Amino acid sequence: MNDFLSVADMAPSELIEVLDKAAAVKKDSTASAGALSGKSIGLFFQKPSARTRISTEVGAAELGMTPIVLKADEIGLGKREAVSDVGKVFDRYLDALAFRVFSHDDLVTLADNAEAPVINLLSDLEHPCQALADLQTVAETRPLPETVLTYVGDGNNVAHSLMLAGAMAGMEIRIVTPPGYEPADSVLAAANAYAGAVTVTNDVRQAVSDAHVVYTDVWASMGQEAEAEARKKLFMQYQVNGAVFDMAADGAIFLHCLPAHRGDEATDDVLDHARSRIFDQAENRLHSFKALLLHTFGR
Repeated sequence: MNDFLSVADMAPSELIEVLDKAAAVKKDSTASAGALSGKSIGLFFQKPSARTRISTEVGAAELGMTPIVLKADEIGLGKREAVSDVGKVFDRYLDALAFRVFSHDDLVTLADNAEAPVINLLSDLEHPCQALADLQTVAETRPLPETVLTYVGDGNNVAHSLMLAGAMAGMEIRIVTPPGYEPADSVLAAANAYAGAVTVTNDVRQAVSDAHVVYTDVWASMGQEAEAEARKKLFMQYQVNGAVFDMAADGAIFLHCLPAHRGDEATDDVLDHARSRIFDQAENRLHSFKALLLHTFGR
């Protein structure tokens, strides 16, 4: 019953175990139905959510848990009530706390003040549950070790979790960003401590060439709306269009964690390509979250 604030909270062997469990859950959901009956989980959303909200609530319910959805205005995290107090109170009611927040520090404070496991549903530092679904989707097309995944765009929370998870699984992760938008050096160092290899560059052709997976995300995340127009001018050179996708290896797949700003970070011909796996990826948010819960409670 450990916290999952970062991909690095798992050992590489645990990551593979969760991915194997996710594949099994997807193949036969009835085998795990009701496995966590009698337990409850609080699902807190400080940021808007579609896939995360639906996949976590449905996933918990299918495992027999009681999901309690909590809205930001109901809790007033850090405003109406101290984050530490929220952790101490919710710990008295719930068997697990899954929070989507602006500040990763809030997750750390919650975890420090609750015995129940705290799960990161997204923070400014990482999006670890997304990385589980991403690797599950890649594993459905090819073995993870030695797979080359190129992430094109902002070195954000999604990129951070991909770097860690991919390196754990023995993948080669290439991050290509505009100058000044590279991922955090601390995350790069942590990722390169694992079996895989992670490189960061500003050269799209160099990064995408012969990649087995091409991945992108929005250029401005929630909370960065004021920067959106300025970022668009700079990031347009990093758009994943047909010409860029053609640089990848034969049979390469395309991933995007969604929602997509069509015509910005990726064009329709790539998003709707026969080798686009974006909707499989979205579906796998459900299966991988169920696998994470089963792992968390030792089932």
